[in-house]
Amino acid sequence: MIERDLLRQCVHCGLCLDACPTYLELGTEMDSPRGRIHLAAAIEDGSLAIGPEVVRHLDFCLGCRACETACPSGVQYGKILEGAREQIEAAGTRRPLDRLRRRGLLELFPYAARLRLLTGFVNTLRVLGVWRLAERLVPAARLMPESRPVEPLRSTAARGAERGRVALLAGCVAEVMQGQVNAAAVRVLSRCGIAVDVPDGQGCCGALHLHSGDVEGARRLARANIDAFDPLAESVVVTAAGCGAAMREYGDLLADDSVYAQRAAQFSARVRDVTEVADRYLPNTIEHAARSLRVCYHDACHLAHAQKVTEEPRRLLRAIPGVTFVELVESDLCCGSAGSYNLTEPEMAEALARRKVDRIVAAEVDAVAVANPGCALQISAELRRRGSSVRVAHPIELLDQALAVR
Repeated sequence: MIERDLLRQCVHCGLCLDACPTYLELGTEMDSPRGRIHLAAAIEDGSLAIGPEVVRHLDFCLGCRACETACPSGVQYGKILEGAREQIEAAGTRRPLDRLRRRGLLELFPYAARLRLLTGFVNTLRVLGVWRLAERLVPAARLMPESRPVEPLRSTAARGAERGRVALLAGCVAEVMQGQVNAAAVRVLSRCGIAVDVPDGQGCCGALHLHSGDVEGARRLARANIDAFDPLAESVVVTAAGCGAAMREYGDLLADDSVYAQRAAQFSARVRDVTEVADRYLPNTIEHAARSLRVCYHDACHLAHAQKVTEEPRRLLRAIPGVTFVELVESDLCCGSAGSYNLTEPEMAEALARRKVDRIVAAEVDAVAVANPGCALQISAELRRRGSSVRVAHPIELLDQALAVR
């Protein structure tokens, strides 16, 4: 169900159109936020059946929520989209193969152990020199970086006087494919005087389930994380923008749960992106300069638009000696990753990746900073395809190197 009050917030002014990636690419009204809200309203009042064409337009949405930033009326488009997708799944109108593929993604990506098996298989094929076979067998293979050993995350004491204590979400894709980012986050926070706990029993944040219409699956995962993290720390720190956005909304997700509603609201209020915490506790001066770098920053959608965190990553990058910060054109336009979107809608995802990398190349930078693992994998894949030497790194990795924390 979609709350009718949410649908009535939209006055159909169209100011969201220029912020919508699919509208910019296609120019079709039904592939704009305004058009999709019309569809959702028609589904809700029963005047439109959930058929293949309706599903197609709603599936084509990246869920980037750039329209929310652009909207002067404060329309909560993300909630409308999630409600519409929940209705699609409940209606059971998807073709069996599509339904099986989407269920397969939900049975794979939220589970780190299963992801490790997949990446191990792909890397074996890479070592054997049959990369083309890997891409045919595993569509996600084109996004996967070369595996590199990362030490298991451990709870870590603050260096020097303890100024605070946080608990870190390891994540799924973040842990398996971007483990070096979590490791850098622990080192930086420790150096800033922050003790870091890594709770046992934590798991997937539930974002993929929520965006796929499996709301009950998302709630199950949210309850498990609340149990794992409470009451360990003053803040729950996340290195993946998509995870942080989902966890900040546990309060809404579990608002009708008599057991978890209050705990969920309290939990959501404690969620912080790692760049927010580092920005707050970073020493006034950084003693170690990075080598001279020109760096731009890509705004991950669920950090900029869902969490409204935009200035903290930029301040961290500007604080690094040796870094020349370059503002990226269309920095907050989606790169096409969008959770599992680049696997379910590869053509549109690749078009957006090309557009994003065109802007990065034009900026003439040595590195692009990205605060979300999906974005990092997506942009890296397109840079590799072009043979570009531009490095992709999380802001916390660049900060880690400058602080020389080993």
